Amino acid sequence: MAKEGLSMEYDIKDINLAAQGKQRIEWADREMPVLRLIRERFAEEKPLEGVRIVACAHITTETANLARTLQAGGAESLLIASNPLSTQDDVAAALVGEYGIPVMAIKGESTETYMRHVRAALETEPDIIIDDGSDVVATMLKEKKELAKSIIGTTEETTTGIVRLKAMEKAGVMSFPAMAVNDAQTKHFFDNRYGTGQSTLDGIIRATNVLLAGKNFVVVGYGWCGKGTAMRARGMGSNVIVTEIDPIKAIEAVMDGFRVLPMSEAAKIGDFFVTVTGNRHVIDKEHFEVMKDGAIVANSGHFDLELNLEALKEMSTEVADRRPFVQEYMGKNGRSVIVLGEGRLINLAAAEGHPASVMDMSFANQALSSEYLVKNKGKLEHRVHVLPQEVDQEIAGLKLKSLGISIDTLTPEMLEYMNSWETGT
Repeated sequence: MAKEGLSMEYDIKDINLAAQGKQRIEWADREMPVLRLIRERFAEEKPLEGVRIVACAHITTETANLARTLQAGGAESLLIASNPLSTQDDVAAALVGEYGIPVMAIKGESTETYMRHVRAALETEPDIIIDDGSDVVATMLKEKKELAKSIIGTTEETTTGIVRLKAMEKAGVMSFPAMAVNDAQTKHFFDNRYGTGQSTLDGIIRATNVLLAGKNFVVVGYGWCGKGTAMRARGMGSNVIVTEIDPIKAIEAVMDGFRVLPMSEAAKIGDFFVTVTGNRHVIDKEHFEVMKDGAIVANSGHFDLELNLEALKEMSTEVADRRPFVQEYMGKNGRSVIVLGEGRLINLAAAEGHPASVMDMSFANQALSSEYLVKNKGKLEHRVHVLPQEVDQEIAGLKLKSLGISIDTLTPEMLEYMNSWETGT
């Protein structure tokens, strides 16, 4: 039996913000040429015709352009927020009022509201879930297992989400294919390194207006997000310190010119701290206890649990709002710790997230991953997949084309040499 059409039920802050949101969406679109080219093709070919998609994402101008692309491809889409502080309310209004795409997202929504939106999204019986942290997929497996047997698949945007998906695969509960969008080279090389690096510092500066030059800036974790954050902090004149648990990443940080310390030592000398690990309580009670008076702590990992804020609150006599997205925890030891954005993603809580030109690559991957799932419906193993290399290279090629950059190609002689074992020195 065919599904009924998706209703236009929505839950947003103010529909009257739609015109403002549309202006900002169109501005971002100028910096997203790859996604625009895909949207033009989708409009002609309709590869997602009749497909229902639930997208759990940061409701930003860039995400709006992804939603427009899915819509052009024939999909019915519903968007919900993936983080309580990452929604841009004018964008949510524009998607509903200007583009006819239902949205359930309000900046600052409670955890209860967030979960209500997740459950409402699952009630639509999606064919594809575009997830950001795997909350929707995890909720489906816990509460609506029957949907897991019928969905075409899911795509995942984050490192954190892929860790959760692989745990599902290992536990034997994954009855559908999953596309690890974050693992595509055109995603994590650009989004995690350049996007997170710039937007994290943007969020910190907007929230605090504190000079970074000359300060000790501790980056907790040296994955792609950590590399980008460390690189940009050094560019602003900070003395960058990296903490790590992986010896290979730690030596890489050393060879990149950064000081590497255990968190227990870095906590004593840091002026700024940014967590980018995807793990829990990487800044814990014992670290807060030894921090300088006025140390500033932020998170750019997916969930706020990277910081043990419950322990920090128990250690404090008072929590006071100092500026938007700035809270000062007055400690019983006479020192204070300043937490930005309630420990949520600081680049989206206090700023606008990644620049559009970076998300152009990430959302090109999301659009093409959705198309790949539909084209290969019923053919893919029920496990975590990486988008094929040729699709990754197609996205990179489109990006180079949009920048007016040409590259070389292999000659027949070069190809023969690369594929032969007989020719030597």
